[in-house]
Order: sequence, then structure tokens, then C-alpha cells
Amino acid sequence: MTVLFWDIDGTLLTTAKAGVFAWEDAVRELTGREFELIRMRIAGLTDYQIAQRTFETLGIDTDAAFLRRFVDRYGELLPSSLPRKNGRVLPNVREILEHLRGRSDVRSYLLTGNTRAGAQAKLTHYELIQFFPDGAFAEDTSDRASIARRALDLARRGGAVAEDGVLVIGDTPHDIDCATAIGARTIAVATGGYTLEELEAHHPWRVFDELPAPDEFLRLIDESRSSRLKPAPTIA
Repeated sequence: MTVLFWDIDGTLLTTAKAGVFAWEDAVRELTGREFELIRMRIAGLTDYQIAQRTFETLGIDTDAAFLRRFVDRYGELLPSSLPRKNGRVLPNVREILEHLRGRSDVRSYLLTGNTRAGAQAKLTHYELIQFFPDGAFAEDTSDRASIARRALDLARRGGAVAEDGVLVIGDTPHDIDCATAIGARTIAVATGGYTLEELEAHHPWRVFDELPAPDEFLRLIDESRSSRLKPAPTIA
């Protein structure tokens, strides 16, 4: 079985920064302070990491309970914020996912820095939720590699995973690095916050300006099975 781990923002879709409304409203509600998220480069960071940086920037001391309360409130506000901008599903994404539905030898999961609530809000709004049975999400301030290890464990609980059959699809160096941490390949796309050249510097298995057409993408999946890569480590 081949397993595909998908990032969300900048890979599957763009919200056109509609999530900023929910983020800044949550900051205002919980602290009474104004904050401009647009000033931070956040592509590839998890929601908890962005929250931590937000309050460091504001000079506000936090603990785990406060950060959880904040990201929970952000998740509650997100569904009503998404319609405020004209976001979209990115090129070839929906077509690829539709084609993958017909492949019994490929499973897709989410591997994202969003919280579960944030991911659900975005995928529901853009009508992609039906393609993903489950995934691994941000649960604390740990790095993306920890999310990747949970994602791999989840996939293995769902059935046998081919030795060279794990791929991460993402748009940032963080996605490439977390794939490396679990011995996976990365298909990187410059549809998010990083350029083609910035992604290439982190040596993904393949890199594109945008996801290729479905036939080409499926050819890549089949090609990955015949090329050697260090197997993903066993999760204790």
C-alpha cells in the first residue's frame, strides 16, 4: 500500500488569508490587544507554533492551557471567517483526489500543522473533506516531525505500508524536513509561501510550480515504488 500525506494550506487550497480574521479576532477576545498576523512569515508553522510566536511578539507570557484555549477559539471562529475572502482549491488538487479514489492501493491522509478543528473547517468549506478519512494534526508546540511520526503510526494501524511507499505532499521546507524525519519522499509544490528555488534547496524528491495533472501525478506515485529510498523508521 502506498500512503500519501497531504499538507493543507498552500498545497490543497488557499484561504486567501481569510483565517487571519479568525486569528486576530481570537487575539482581541482573549487579550484585548490588536495584532497583525500578516507581519509574520507563518508558512509551514503549526497553529500552536504561530500562537506561541504571536504572544511572544505581544510580550504576553503564556502556558500550555492558554495556548490551547486560544487555538480552540480560533478554530471556533474560523468557519465564519473563511467566506470573507475568495479562497480556492489549488490547481489539479480536486482532479487528483478524484482519480485516487479509484486506486485501492493508495491511501491519503492529512499531515498538517492545523489543529483538527481548523483542518475540518477548511476542508469542509472547500468541499475536500470527503477525500480524507483521518490524519495527524497540531496538538501542541512540538515541531512538524512529531506530527509526521503520528501520521505514519496512524497509517500503519490502517494496514500494511509499502517499504518505499510513503510520500509527503507539501509546499514548505518544513514539509520536506518532516518527510525526511520519517524516511519518506516529498513532492513539493511552490503554490504556497516558498519559491521553487527555496524548496529545491531542501532536496525534495520532486518539485513543481504546481501539482501536475492527474495522469502525471499517478505516474509519479507508481515511479516512487520502483526507486530506492531509506525505509521509514518503525514507530515504537
